[in-house]
Amino acid sequence: MSIAAPHSDNDLLDLVRVAGPLGVSELSDALEVTATAVRQRLTRLMANSLVQREPVRAGRGRPKHRYWLTDKGLRQTGSNFTDLAVTLWREFRSIPDEHMRSDMLRRFAKALASGYAEHIHGNTPGERLQSLAELLSQRRIPVSVEASPGGPTLRAHACPYPNLADEDPSVCVMEKMLFSELVGSDVQLTHCRLTGGADCQFQTG
Repeated sequence: MSIAAPHSDNDLLDLVRVAGPLGVSELSDALEVTATAVRQRLTRLMANSLVQREPVRAGRGRPKHRYWLTDKGLRQTGSNFTDLAVTLWREFRSIPDEHMRSDMLRRFAKALASGYAEHIHGNTPGERLQSLAELLSQRRIPVSVEASPGGPTLRAHACPYPNLADEDPSVCVMEKMLFSELVGSDVQLTHCRLTGGADCQFQTG
């Protein structure tokens, strides 16, 4: 099998997911880059808890290591749950009790926030909003944070839930709740792509 040299960390993660565990020399040969470049990339991926390693002893001398994906790395590579998410969301929408749906939205937001909270840092809402933007960017969701008269604003240039949002704008309400939980301050959805905006804008109070 021919494997092209990686253009991003995700390419290396995909290789380890398919063929791992692998050692540095195996990765270097497969990706056609130097062992030093592989080690630098692996160090960064381990620092982000995407890759783990174990020593492999073969005679005397320093042990070599083999690398494989952590649970977090597995979640980031090759897993597409779009169909499942859309199906579950449609079932959620079919619940006739409006108060129950509202309560479930809040519970969804809190559950998501609990999984993201450890990655959000900062003392002020603006600092935490910037940290949130960095986390979303790492997940390949294009966002930016801008200063505005009403407060710092996060602009989402592409929807994280395009299939869901196009069918039901209440997913935007859930996202607003999620951002408010993570920022620690009320976040308002001031512009929305679904209502004609060029992008979605979330502003802290």
